[in-house]
Amino acid sequence: MPTLGVIVAAYLLGSVSFAVVVSKIFGLPDPHSYGSGNPGATNVLRSGNKAAAVLTLLGDGIKGFVAVWAANRLGASWGDASLATAGAALAVYLGHLYPVFHHFAGGKGVSTAAGVAFALSWQLGLAVTVIWLIVVLAFRMSSFASLVAALALPPLGFYFLGFWPESWALIPIALLAFWRHRANIRKLIAGEERRIGEKSV
Repeated sequence: MPTLGVIVAAYLLGSVSFAVVVSKIFGLPDPHSYGSGNPGATNVLRSGNKAAAVLTLLGDGIKGFVAVWAANRLGASWGDASLATAGAALAVYLGHLYPVFHHFAGGKGVSTAAGVAFALSWQLGLAVTVIWLIVVLAFRMSSFASLVAALALPPLGFYFLGFWPESWALIPIALLAFWRHRANIRKLIAGEERRIGEKSV
């Protein structure tokens, strides 16, 4: 029962959309109403407010980290750290994707997944971040970099964490990342995905 409570709390934390919260603080439009309609840092950046975009990025990443870190500490106190941590990792990510506080219209979860990875293992988080950076610098496409990082997440998890529940939880997280990027995948296949810095025509 305590583990279930931690998982529910992680989902609720994940349901806090920092894109929406930060936009309200800065007096910006709801991120669902412009650009891609995705409540994430990239779309908030389209408002022209870089500070708001950075705060969105940090907020979404930190909530992923805090949910998993707290679940691990709390779970250890009643001898169920691994299951509580794995459950919280998936729950906070699901919360971001399908937030109960925002009509289940969430983001793609890249920042939150990164926060989860760093909480599970700093080596895992660093490895995934480096992969993302290399791909984004080489191809200048954030969506493609995110997909490559998502693909690398489970095997890297098993490498750094071993075959524990936390590692297995990374598989549905990676699959959900691909599902949420399905529109980007179609554009990539069609050669229509915009590169970073490329203006729409």
